[in-house]
Amino acid sequence: MNLKPGVGKTTSAVWLAHALHESGLSPLLVDGDPAASALRWSELAGGFPFPVIALPVGDVHRRVNDFLGNRQAVVLDAPQLEDHPRIARSIMRYAGEWIVPVTPAPIELDRMAPIRGEMADVQSLRAEPARTAVLLNRTNRPDATRTGPDADAREALTERGFEVLGTQIARLDLYAQSFGNSVLAKGSAYMEFAEELIERQEEA
Repeated sequence: MNLKPGVGKTTSAVWLAHALHESGLSPLLVDGDPAASALRWSELAGGFPFPVIALPVGDVHRRVNDFLGNRQAVVLDAPQLEDHPRIARSIMRYAGEWIVPVTPAPIELDRMAPIRGEMADVQSLRAEPARTAVLLNRTNRPDATRTGPDADAREALTERGFEVLGTQIARLDLYAQSFGNSVLAKGSAYMEFAEELIERQEEA
């Protein structure tokens, strides 16, 4: 989830779902964006090896379990909060982990203050608080470094109280040009992303 469009939410959701599938889990991908980008992606790719459903509605949190079956994981692609707050907040009410993709750029970091406010509002509606984490996306380097823009963004977010995942997603055509194509997550940063989320789930 994020306040704005174009930060890599759908790309992250689709690649994550594939990584979970390749890890041996059976995910359900829920497209909550009225633009239905994830669903369209699956159609263009000839289908994904797991179900994709469109639920661009304000009561997603009440409906998802109707489609869950024996699925072991649910990945929800939320629309931007600024344009579709009701849908995005409903997704946040359901999801046990909120992932915020953020590009290490000053304008993106500046948007994190209102996101924190949205998080606090939705947390108050939940019986148990959701885990939250930032995914550094479209980074300059594939791995975390001690210096440079990626490190500066990681430090700034940490100082503001955000937990930043150890995995980061480099700015690569492999991800940027993948819409509509089949996805193979093995060996990619998204497989590391999935493994980190699984580990966080087990620790919780």
